Amino acid sequence: MTAINPVTDFSKDGEIGIITLNSPPVNALSAKVRDGLFEGFKAAIADPAVKAIVLICDGRTFIAGADISEFGGAMGGASLFDVQNMMEESPKPVIAAIHGTALGGGLEVALCAHYRIAVPSARCGLPEVNLGLLPGAGGTQRLPRIAGVEKALEMVTSGQHVPAKECLAMGLVDELAEEGKLKDGAIAFARKIVAENRPLVKVRDNNKKLEEAKGHPEIFANFRKANARKFRGFKAPEANIQCIEAAVSLPFEEGLKVERKLFGEVMMSPHSAAQRYYFFAERQANKIPDVPDDTPLIPIKKVGIIGAGTMGGGIAMNFVNAGIPVTIVEVKQDALDRGLKVVRGNYERSAKNGRFPMSEVDKRMAMFNGSLDMSSLADCDLVIEAVFERMDIKKDIFTRLDAICKPGAILATNTSGLNIDEIASVTKRPEAVIGLHFFSPANVMKLLEIVRADHTSKSVIATSMKLAKTIGKIAVLVGVCPGFVGNRILGARGREAQKMVLEGAMPWDVDRVLYDFGFPMGPFAMSDLAGLDIGWVKEKSHGETIRDVLCEADRRGQKTGAGYYDYDPETRAAKPSPVTEKIIKDFVSKSGKNPRTIPDDEILERCIYPMINEGAKILEEKKAIRPSDIDVVWVNGYGWPVYRGGPMHYGDFIGLDKVLAKMKEFQATMGDAFKPAALLEKLVAEGKKFSDLR
Repeated sequence: MTAINPVTDFSKDGEIGIITLNSPPVNALSAKVRDGLFEGFKAAIADPAVKAIVLICDGRTFIAGADISEFGGAMGGASLFDVQNMMEESPKPVIAAIHGTALGGGLEVALCAHYRIAVPSARCGLPEVNLGLLPGAGGTQRLPRIAGVEKALEMVTSGQHVPAKECLAMGLVDELAEEGKLKDGAIAFARKIVAENRPLVKVRDNNKKLEEAKGHPEIFANFRKANARKFRGFKAPEANIQCIEAAVSLPFEEGLKVERKLFGEVMMSPHSAAQRYYFFAERQANKIPDVPDDTPLIPIKKVGIIGAGTMGGGIAMNFVNAGIPVTIVEVKQDALDRGLKVVRGNYERSAKNGRFPMSEVDKRMAMFNGSLDMSSLADCDLVIEAVFERMDIKKDIFTRLDAICKPGAILATNTSGLNIDEIASVTKRPEAVIGLHFFSPANVMKLLEIVRADHTSKSVIATSMKLAKTIGKIAVLVGVCPGFVGNRILGARGREAQKMVLEGAMPWDVDRVLYDFGFPMGPFAMSDLAGLDIGWVKEKSHGETIRDVLCEADRRGQKTGAGYYDYDPETRAAKPSPVTEKIIKDFVSKSGKNPRTIPDDEILERCIYPMINEGAKILEEKKAIRPSDIDVVWVNGYGWPVYRGGPMHYGDFIGLDKVLAKMKEFQATMGDAFKPAALLEKLVAEGKKFSDLR
């Protein structure tokens, strides 16, 4: 074996040359990797004893993509195009041997090999769209030639990782090797290619599947229409589609020019900058500075849930889906039966949609143990309370849990904003108490706000963070304060939305501006969806707010067919309501206010800038570890468009000086609700951004 460079070796097995990459953790296409590949193929091609060349990777994966840290900087070493040309023009057959994942640039490299072999567990994909990009090394031109136009469109706009067996069926992979024996299988495959004198198959020269799509522009029109809602606001999906169109309508080299031009455009867009920022933000959220990686973890083999309502049942599903049995406790049998029936219904719908066999429903339901006795939680490693948001109820439950649960068990609350230190104070083990704030529907939403209280132990924190990954959640560690991070910032936005309605804006005006910004819905449509009567008590309602008046008129949201909006009884489509408009105008008139027309830019600024300001206060108070953690919360829990990065990234993008100036302007005319955070003023004075905080 000969070392080409620190990450690449060249060896021979008889007449088969083997280029081996070993650049942990994922063999990303850094300058060293590109140089190693270039020199490795150069050496293999020059060696007269070599009849075929296998490219294989050590570690857990094939080349898993580009080295994102190089984006935006000067590229050193051999270019990726140099490597690809060396492979594709090799006079000796090149075989890419794939395990783990071949993603992005990794798959683009593999597509320049003449043949591809993979183990059954391998996956291939072009996920650049998730970074606001497109494949920039021929992926959009080669993939449709091998997989067909429709499949290529699906892959480049979704970023999906396609299993090896599906890759084999579409021709993306030529053969499957036995699991765990990729190298042996690849060498045997290479020998067969040499023995059979197979041709040097260049994907770029195969136009058969493109010809099938020529003269059929409806393929692209229908695809755009079918995905319009999913692609709304994003730039990269459309750029990817245009590249596939170029592959169909232009010669290969011309298509490459289109791909490179569009790659440059999306690469320089604020959308891609935000998505790349978010990519790193999500990973950074897992790093807790004062909780070492070697912190002892608490084994979680059985979980208890108190409350079988919508939230409790959804939380329980997460653990059962991960193979962890759950005991779910309710006060009354009918409530328990109703909750488990909802869970079964959710699983049955998933089975009908093809996510797993119908037989799996009974298997999962068998992992639920329903009980009316809290003492059945005695042997649980983790218990999560998911009952009403009332401090007295929660304190009573934790007092009882403290007496019931075994030593070492984690006691968690799903509260969305109550003081966890106060909850922990009724126990003799405050170090075991933590907040696990799931978002509704808990079996679907990705975000998990993990809330550390004053005495929460590092082992409980580390275990909770690890457990979040186990159940497929994106976890962010936050501190105790009213509303924590997500709901506290939501409160700042909601306050201004309500105030603007009292000043003359209609709910649908506010919702439209925020929808156009990129949110899936505005605050009033969200209220209608959740139900206006959440927390509303009929006997105590005296028409003191617009919500009170709407609820008193039985306009309680989608469930009653009317709330802020009117809803079509069949489609549930929302439309502005003349009834609501009259209610608002009458309410404003009685309050003695003079309504005015509020321009869209003011609506946006008054909704968004206070969110940024509240985030700055949260950072001042050290209730979030870093600005990017706040952005991860808002992208995953509240529908903030990922192509705008999150409220803190957006503040940096528009300029903190502009945010500060506008907050001061609003403060002067509308009061101290707009008082700028001290941190915001400090950063502006120092010419810094949130991203400068470490």
